[in-house]
Amino acid sequence: MAFLSSNDLKKIGFKSLGIDVKISTRAVIYNPSNIEIGDHSRIDDFCVLSAGDGGIKIGRYVHIAVYCSLIGKNRIELKDFSGLSSKVAIYSSTDDYSGKYLTNPTVPDSYTNVINGDVYLGEHVIVGVGACILPNVSIEKGSAIGAFSLVTKSIEESKIAVGVPAKAVKDRSRRLFELEKELKIKL
Repeated sequence: MAFLSSNDLKKIGFKSLGIDVKISTRAVIYNPSNIEIGDHSRIDDFCVLSAGDGGIKIGRYVHIAVYCSLIGKNRIELKDFSGLSSKVAIYSSTDDYSGKYLTNPTVPDSYTNVINGDVYLGEHVIVGVGACILPNVSIEKGSAIGAFSLVTKSIEESKIAVGVPAKAVKDRSRRLFELEKELKIKL
């Protein structure tokens, strides 16, 4: 995997860009002036970040693995130490699939019913491979989302949630908060 040079990253025109940011040469970025990326974060091959009016904000020490997509009109925020496994999709906008409206961006707005809402991932949230997160969802600090889950509702702090739709099934260890403090002391 090859990463963009610091000069190439500066030329993209991000709203803000931290230090030691690594973005694959094969990632695709739309509307970079609405994207903020914190220190020591990494975006791998074949990821798509398409920021709408609400923007995308990526914290420090965030990893976005291959084939992830963050797309939509509203805000998408990933706080410090959060991470997305391969093929995770986060949408802050989605079509209405009820059949009462037409769907897709090629259709005039008067025939669609696009649902928009912010998406928030708190500190230390980890999302498993192939999971999908829909608009109007907050996944609170320290929670984990299982592989191939569909997150349609918010998840409380330090929970493990799985399924379609995703539901909290047990608590997640809080030891990771202690490890973060230990890491900060060493830095």
